[in-house]
Amino acid sequence: MAKKETIVVFGAHPDDFVIGAGGTIKNYLKEKKNIISVVFSLGEKSHIWLKDKVIKDMRKKETLDANKIIGDKRNKVMFLDLGDQNIYSDYQKEKWEHKLLTLLNQKKPTKLFTHSNEDPHPDHKAVHKITLELYDKMETKPELYIYSVWNPVSFKTEHPAFYVDISKTFSVKLKALGAFKSQKFHILYPFFLLLVKTIWDGFKIRKRFAEKFFRIK
Repeated sequence: MAKKETIVVFGAHPDDFVIGAGGTIKNYLKEKKNIISVVFSLGEKSHIWLKDKVIKDMRKKETLDANKIIGDKRNKVMFLDLGDQNIYSDYQKEKWEHKLLTLLNQKKPTKLFTHSNEDPHPDHKAVHKITLELYDKMETKPELYIYSVWNPVSFKTEHPAFYVDISKTFSVKLKALGAFKSQKFHILYPFFLLLVKTIWDGFKIRKRFAEKFFRIK
């Protein structure tokens, strides 16, 4: 029996992989592919008035609820629990490179999605940097794509665009985003940009809704 294709999605915070690639993830699941979404930080600084453990437990549950909405037993989430706004230093200190590299070399993903290097959020930049470092050391090189969260328009990239028709899965993506109840105010601005961008990207390929990525490797 042929081994099922694996797709890996990196996200700095719990909702990033849904914002950036939720519809695409659902599409791949429909195609019987395996998905591993790696959440680097639980974003405990999003509610500074709450104790870290409280917000971490809350956001972890929201992530698992969102992932359940996206559905399918082949859809897995991995939590690294690195410090919010301290991802790169914690990643080095806790020696996650070896662990992630082992995972990637074992699973041999055909596609790897990560944050755009144009995204202004420092944690998103950190995950982009980590991704490139891992990519250089991987035994089997997957196709490497970047997605946008806080940078809806790309000004610098010369890489080819990759559009995915999510007309049939956009409603699932929206429902999954609704699981992040603690983020209803934090996510308002990127959600508005997401809606406009998804419609515009759909227009580019003559579909109702689409997610746009850039292939950088």
